[in-house]
Amino acid sequence: MLGSSRQLIVSISGIRDTTRERAEVFAAEMDKRSVPLSLLVAPRLKGHYRLVDDAPTQNWLRARREAGDAIVLHGYDQAATKRRRAEFAALPRHEARLRLMAADRVMEQVGLRTRLFAAPRWNASEGAIAALPEVGFRLALSLTTIHDLERDTAQRAWVHGIGDGFRAEPWWCHALVMSAARTARRGGVLRLAISAVQLDRPGPRQAMLDAVDLALFHSAAPEVYRWEPLVPVTRAA
Repeated sequence: MLGSSRQLIVSISGIRDTTRERAEVFAAEMDKRSVPLSLLVAPRLKGHYRLVDDAPTQNWLRARREAGDAIVLHGYDQAATKRRRAEFAALPRHEARLRLMAADRVMEQVGLRTRLFAAPRWNASEGAIAALPEVGFRLALSLTTIHDLERDTAQRAWVHGIGDGFRAEPWWCHALVMSAARTARRGGVLRLAISAVQLDRPGPRQAMLDAVDLALFHSAAPEVYRWEPLVPVTRAA
């Protein structure tokens, strides 16, 4: 879990063969600002995409993690399990567990296993949340909360996003920048998120850069999603 001081977390979702280059360009902009990224990754995506068949993206993700970025599991295939509902939004515990196990196997196979989970569109059912620790996950990220599953604690912090369930029109981008600035000024954790496909559009991309710059101006400390293991208490001699 994160501390209560002023912090900034920036994440990218929808990373695949067709969006990796724009993610790389955005990551370079974050590197200039010393802002690490939380990279939300799904083993499968629509259009018959399979991460196991995409060696360049695998290599880039592994290199980014070695340099300090975080890898977050972002569903299995992101297919709607009910009409108009995101993949994990309405799943019962057993079905969620099967999908999590399948995703976990793929991530381990490609050397990107993680104990962090963010459901597509940041929406997970109670059954999905209950299934996460059974598969070994330690941190669950929702639209409003960072949930430590091991300690059963939750930290409130809203996601300010573009794409992946959020809007991307100019008025929304402007509102996001203003809201992000207010959050950073007040303190606490500012969570910014953008889908990689939106990084090809000047408006959303610039809005995210502006929000990051304003947060840094207000002295927000760049961070990634992370889970710290429990430290055993040693008895004094």
